[in-house]
Amino acid sequence: MSQPRRALLTRRSLLGAALASSAAVAFADKAFGAPKRYPASAPAGMVRLSMPGRVVKVHKAGTLQSNGLWPEPAAAREMLERAMSELTGQSDLGRAFGLFVHKDDRVAIKPNGLGGRNGATMASNKELILEIVRGVMAAGVPAAHITIYEQYDKFMRGCRVFDDDFKLEAAFPSDLNAVVHNNKDAQMDPINVSGVSTRFVRPFTEATAVINVPVMKDHGICGYTGAMKNITHGSIINPQSFHDHGISPQIAELYAQEIVKTRVVLHVVDGFKVMYDGGPSDKNAKRRVPHEAVYVSTDPVALDILGWQVVDGLRKDNGLPSLAEAGREPTYIRIAGELGLGVHDRGAIALREIAL
Repeated sequence: MSQPRRALLTRRSLLGAALASSAAVAFADKAFGAPKRYPASAPAGMVRLSMPGRVVKVHKAGTLQSNGLWPEPAAAREMLERAMSELTGQSDLGRAFGLFVHKDDRVAIKPNGLGGRNGATMASNKELILEIVRGVMAAGVPAAHITIYEQYDKFMRGCRVFDDDFKLEAAFPSDLNAVVHNNKDAQMDPINVSGVSTRFVRPFTEATAVINVPVMKDHGICGYTGAMKNITHGSIINPQSFHDHGISPQIAELYAQEIVKTRVVLHVVDGFKVMYDGGPSDKNAKRRVPHEAVYVSTDPVALDILGWQVVDGLRKDNGLPSLAEAGREPTYIRIAGELGLGVHDRGAIALREIAL
């Protein structure tokens, strides 16, 4: 059944709707208590670190394995440790992650495996995901309270969290949870976003803290796909219903939901490779290049601005038009900034770049 046609919203109406929605949720929670399907965003006494506009990028040359596809485990560990240390000021990885997650949290980790299905390689890498798991455990969260989730089995295998038999890869703790939701596993009541009814999936809603592990890719519809879209379209039951108008403002409006803003606590961008054209699927290896970087931030908007800049730079270097010139400018990023979801003015983003 086709979806009803939706009128494009102005930025003013978007902001008004977001504020009204936030006020309504706040009133409902105060009056009736937070619904059980929405666990508290932080355990009692936990104040999570938030640094809008601050991004740390750690780069190291020669990090890819001999196949040129996956990072060396030692490099992933070193780069994540340095990035988290620079972001938080904590030299110990457990203490650094402890500024974002509490020992009583239920932590969900959302990688991006779409570009790794069917033997392709543009997916969040197992080596980095494993180090994030270790960091969360070092902060006191038991493996049994950590869930890695994706949309489909093939996506999880694309990240190499699942092995070829679709079982949890042996490098991960055996009591860690790894689940797929198939765009079906949701228990929350429906909400209306951009004129469409949707629900966020159970692995997301049951978490009290979510760590996002996106990649940096061109996208044939919205131009760039990175931090925000990995959460919005990877955590709902009907992502296909949110693709009109270049997926703008839908990505911004989905991310503006209170259930998202109170859960996603940290973004760790797997920038070991970048796809600058032909995304989001990894169908043209010539348009996928090494980048050998890890980015960390609490600000998804700033990360997506920087990722867009990287993709446009690679497009220019390879004789391609910019995303705007190609008619695929990712306008949702600016709208997200105007909705208060992060910093979209490049001049106001504090980027700390470190070369190892």
